[in-house]
Amino acid sequence: MKKIILFAAFQVIYTGMYAQLQSEGDWVQLFNGKDLDGWHVKINGYELDDNFGNTFRVEDGLMKVSYDAYEKFGDRFGHIFYEKPFSYYKIGVEYRFIGEQAPEGPAWAFRNSGIMVHCLPPVTMNKDQNFPISIEVQLLGGDGEHNRPNANVCTPGTEIFMNGEMVKAHCTNSSSETYHGDQWVRVDVIVLGDSLITHLVEGEEVVSYTHPQIGGGTVSNFDPSVKEDGKLLTGGYISLQSESHPIEFRKVEILDLEGCTDPKAKNYKSYYVKSNNSRCVYD
Repeated sequence: MKKIILFAAFQVIYTGMYAQLQSEGDWVQLFNGKDLDGWHVKINGYELDDNFGNTFRVEDGLMKVSYDAYEKFGDRFGHIFYEKPFSYYKIGVEYRFIGEQAPEGPAWAFRNSGIMVHCLPPVTMNKDQNFPISIEVQLLGGDGEHNRPNANVCTPGTEIFMNGEMVKAHCTNSSSETYHGDQWVRVDVIVLGDSLITHLVEGEEVVSYTHPQIGGGTVSNFDPSVKEDGKLLTGGYISLQSESHPIEFRKVEILDLEGCTDPKAKNYKSYYVKSNNSRCVYD
């Protein structure tokens, strides 16, 4: 009971503090609006960096996931990975769903995509592996009629805890409202190493959880040597999904929460959560 109370207090302190970090701080644009420089594509059934059908592309300043080269989807679940791993950070993504789902895409993948955090390195994925071992921030759009909360959490090859207990379900709904149509939506994720992860939709907290770790199922054809069940995920790569419905991203940005915490240094930031004074720069 004491452990649960302490962690609840931890959640309140950090969630309240960093939910306000929307415009403050030194945001870095991971997507440059011009090309896919710095990103690596992995599509189920293809080798790393084989961007089948130009699935991931840049047009009109947007990163697009498109299926005009697909006769049928064929379980070609795809992910585009940023080249650098992170541990303590806030990532912000602005996206919208458009158009029609690829032929023979699964029904559950209608207006469905995701931000994958704490991904194992893309080079560890087998050719026929469907999803990276990671934590999924599920991006969902409505059908114009039914409720469908956004920014849920799913666990491909991972486990999480809520209220001190391991979550048994693969996906857990958030408290988000439903976003129908082709409107732009912003989702932020605050990732604090292996301790706390919080999802926000349009600036409002919708779900949080703790102790992300490797475990569970829902990933196929993985390399058993990298699936170390019970290992806490202290950091990892970030990827965006291709799950059969066209989606566009106009912004993918990150605020690093790990860095120099020495006020005497030139690059000191008061908002850093994780101290890493090896990064300090002095006159």
